[in-house]
Amino acid sequence: MTKCVLITGGAGGIGLGCALYFADKGWSVFIADINGEAGRDAAQKIGGADFALTDVASEESVKACVEKCVLRFGRIDALINNAGIADPFTEPLEKLSLERWSRIISVNLTGAFLMTKHCAAHLRRANGGIINMASTRAFQSEKNSESYAASKGGLLSFTHASAVSLGPDVRVNCICPGWINVSGYQTSERDHSQHPAGRVGKAEDIASLAYYLVSDEAKFITGQSFTADGGMTVKMVYVD
Repeated sequence: MTKCVLITGGAGGIGLGCALYFADKGWSVFIADINGEAGRDAAQKIGGADFALTDVASEESVKACVEKCVLRFGRIDALINNAGIADPFTEPLEKLSLERWSRIISVNLTGAFLMTKHCAAHLRRANGGIINMASTRAFQSEKNSESYAASKGGLLSFTHASAVSLGPDVRVNCICPGWINVSGYQTSERDHSQHPAGRVGKAEDIASLAYYLVSDEAKFITGQSFTADGGMTVKMVYVD
């Protein structure tokens, strides 16, 4: 039977890149996204995919999404927790509202928990895998990004904790992307030269890693976090 991947935030960016990549490998793809128009367009673009309008911060919405996926494809072999509020910047820490902090944490971190909770039984039956999409901002920061950094750092800890709880039936790993150009931004030579790999990242760079980590070739890998940033976080930067 064809394997199925459920991708949150799959209507655009890295999520869409993963959806296209897995579909090209012959997997059934189920997209969960809060953007209905983009989600339906993405599912139609892929062909054979399906979509559910989903707010990952709502347990009721998550439960309905998982039920629809299983009804449509009969199984879940992989879950990619990619949905998140992508803008890392908020107002200064002293002015950051609890509402804004809580919303970012609830989508970026609690969303992964809820999806994992409701997919767990299906993933156990499939001996499947989970990918949590964190960020290099789990390790380094700019000003006024506390809530985003905390949510992504939390995903690292959630990854190794859930890997222990769900193992050996389900493997759980985390990817920390760096600068991945999914917005159509016109990159410059300076942008590329910041990376030891010689270029800014593409969605396929993350999708191929996610695919490997849930494949049978990676059966001995669980509870780990992988940085995919073209080497940017290991390059020393000096201010002249």
